This record gives sequence, C-alpha cells and structure tokens, in this order.
Amino acid sequence: MPELASEYDVVVIGTGPGGEGAAMQAVKHGRTVAVIDREAAVGGNCTHRGTIPSKSLRHSIFQMSEVNNNVLFREHGITAHFLIPDLRRRAKSVIEQQVKMRTTFYDRNDIPIVHGRAKFLDPHTLEAVEDDGSRCVVRGKSIVIATGARPYHPPEIDFNHPRIFDSDSILHMDLHIKSVTIYGAGIIGCEYASMFRNLEIKVNLVNTRDRLLDFLDEEIVDALSYHLRERGVIIRHREEYDRVEACDDGAILHLKSGKQLKTDVLLWAIGRSGNTDGLGLEAAGVQPDIRGNIPVNEHMQTIVPHVYAVGDVIGPPALASAAYNQGRYAATRILAGDCRGNEQNEPPPSLDIPTGIYTSPEISSLGKTERELTEGKVPYEVGHAHFKSIARAQITGQTTGMLKLLFHRETLEVLGIHCFGANASEIIHIGQAIMSQPKPYNSLMYFINTTFNYPTMAEAYRVAALNGYNRLF
Repeated sequence: MPELASEYDVVVIGTGPGGEGAAMQAVKHGRTVAVIDREAAVGGNCTHRGTIPSKSLRHSIFQMSEVNNNVLFREHGITAHFLIPDLRRRAKSVIEQQVKMRTTFYDRNDIPIVHGRAKFLDPHTLEAVEDDGSRCVVRGKSIVIATGARPYHPPEIDFNHPRIFDSDSILHMDLHIKSVTIYGAGIIGCEYASMFRNLEIKVNLVNTRDRLLDFLDEEIVDALSYHLRERGVIIRHREEYDRVEACDDGAILHLKSGKQLKTDVLLWAIGRSGNTDGLGLEAAGVQPDIRGNIPVNEHMQTIVPHVYAVGDVIGPPALASAAYNQGRYAATRILAGDCRGNEQNEPPPSLDIPTGIYTSPEISSLGKTERELTEGKVPYEVGHAHFKSIARAQITGQTTGMLKLLFHRETLEVLGIHCFGANASEIIHIGQAIMSQPKPYNSLMYFINTTFNYPTMAEAYRVAALNGYNRLF
C-alpha cells in the first residue's frame, strides 16, 4: 500500500474514464486526491474489457476485410483469414500502452492509487480490501463513485457454458464459429453484428423493440438497417426470449413467438448492471436501483450531497467520452462547493456529448433528431451530403453513408448533426465545434462560407449546408 494521508479533499473509486476525469480535474486545481481501484492496472472496464479491446478488435477485422475486398489483391490471390484469438493480439498491445500512459498521469500528479475493493464505512470513510485480506482506510471530504458497469446476467442463463457469452467474455472466445445469435440490438449488439458479419459469420440479430437504436435519427437508423441486411445480417424485431438451451455444439435461443434460433454461440447483449454490490452504499446513505445504477441529479450528486457518481454506474448514455466529462463536471461542482472554489473560474465541462457507435460503417450524432424537432414544433430544414458524391469517399472507396444537418429555417442555427459512414465519429467533431458557439456563430453559414481542403471528408459539411440552404428558396 502507498503511504497515505489521513484525509483527502476528494477520494475517487475507480480509474476508468469517469474516475480519471474527476481525479485529474480536482488535483489540477490544488485539491488532494486519492483513488481506489480493485484492479492491479488502471483504466477500468473501458481499457481492459470494453471500449479499447472491442474497438481494437473491430479495427483488425476491418483491415482484414479491406484486404479481402480489394480487387487488386484478389487478382493476385492475396487474402487474409484470421481467427478472433489472432486478431486479439493487437488489442493486447494497445491495452498495455494505455495502462502505461494512464499510470503516469497518477504518478506525475502524486495521486496515490489504493488497490482493493472499496467499501463505505460511513459517508466519508472508505475501506479498501485486497485479495490477500490486507486493508487500508481513507477518508474524503467528497467522494466520487466511478465503478462502471458489467453485462446483466439473468439468473436462469448459464454464462459459464462455453457456448454462451456476454460482451466481456466474447472478447476471449477461442472457438472457430460459423454462426452467432446476438440477443439485444442496442449499441453493443449492433457493433458486434457488424464485426461478426465482416468475418463472414452468419448473424441473427434479435431486437426486443420495433426498430434498431430508436434514440437515433430515423433516417440514420434506416440506413444502418438496410446496410446490415444487405451484408446478410438477419434482423428480427419485436422478439423476446423465453429460454436459452445450451448444447455441446451450440446454443438455442427459444423466443416467445415460438421461433428457435440455433447457432454455434449465443451473445447476450442486452442490459447492464452497475458495479455497486459490495460497496456498502447503505453506510453512506445512498440507495442504488434494481440494476445497481446510482441515481444522481444534474450535477452528478447522489442523494448525499458530498457523494457523486459518474460514468456507466449511473446508467445511460454509458459512453467512455461521456464518463470522462461527467467526472470532470463532478469535480468542478466539488470545487465550486468548497470554501476555496474554482480559482481559475473555468466554465464547467460540457455534458452535451456526441454519440459514437462503431458499427461498420460508423454512426455519430449530436443534437436534436427530426422527430424531436417535429414534436417540439421547431421550424427546421434538412441538408444532406451523400458520401457517394464526395470526392474523398470515391477515392477511398468508402462511399456508403451520408452527413445530415438539421438547422432552424429562420435563424440558420445548427440544431442537429447526424452522420453514417466511414470515420463518422471523427467527422462529427467539426460540426460539434460550431454547435457549441454562441449565437449567431453557430450558424449554417459557417459551413457555406468556409473553405475546406479538397478532397476531404470535411467537405461534406459544405455540400450538406448548401443542399439545405437551397431548400429555403
């Protein structure tokens, strides 16, 4: 155990994006900070079980797919075929680099990392217990809970069976499979449907709702559905599972509609549970919900004012980017509430977070959807740029997708940005920068009057802006 002070201004539980954001924001403003983490290496679920390994795997699959779809390579008999264990090696390298880099953040800022499972003894006191039974007690004037979440496991399903996986265990699958059923068509389900299909694995994607990702703009969702089906993914809407039957050679998903889907493996990708069991929240006066998520207000505060919670442990949007900003925001609120305040008088971090969904192609969105604007009776117009018309997309061959701008008909204020296609999660940030500007600088006219490098994907903003502007006349 590191040498510890008796009390800290802020104690953070968890070193994922939310915990890191809170710890760094607080220490940079002169507060004493300690962090507690149950893992031996920093980074949380994001680094070790979620975002980093899954996106590294996705990129490896994408590269393999690019080789196999390249006409020139095919003419010379060049193909690439790897199993998931082979593709995971790149992920391991990235994880090691991320852990090394993030560990230096804590070292440089003299933030002690207390290893062990955290448990509240009272509203200000935490105990960290290591696997060998050794214990350490720390106190904090403020506490930030950033313990993340894990896949939800219905008790009647045997997740120890070698043919049944969740979004954590699927990354360690060593089987050579030809088919998969994915139960749950949220972000994780859709991402893995794309990955498996790019490996030429047959995919059943079972959705409990009427449409995929119904929080997104409908036109974007329709484009994703069409693309998945065109690639061969079988999408089944409005279905609920009745039971799961595990076999030696696969798994059978029995649906309440009477259908039976037998595939080599089942990926359960619906629902998450907050990592709050064993935290002793009752000693702090905090009560999680039935899924283990911690309710918070708009300032990331729990019912106990000095106890904050950020990241996946509070539920949606459950994005690494959102968790980091929520952590920084919580720390900013702590700074504003103590007697020293925020000496630099910085504006709080924005909680207006873009959505990034790493299907193939990607989806990213920010702001209002058409449905929300229509229901709000906002007079808006739409501008499109289809990637098949963008020179850079034609050069790279990645012509699937579009950029869609929603803007106010009278003020030209940009109200929503929705992108489907290669590098959508990067492209979105150009529009994000403009949307965050005060009026009247958050206008469609920025894209019309700005010179973009040619050929680039950024040019899609000018094309979409002109397309929408011309609809006004």
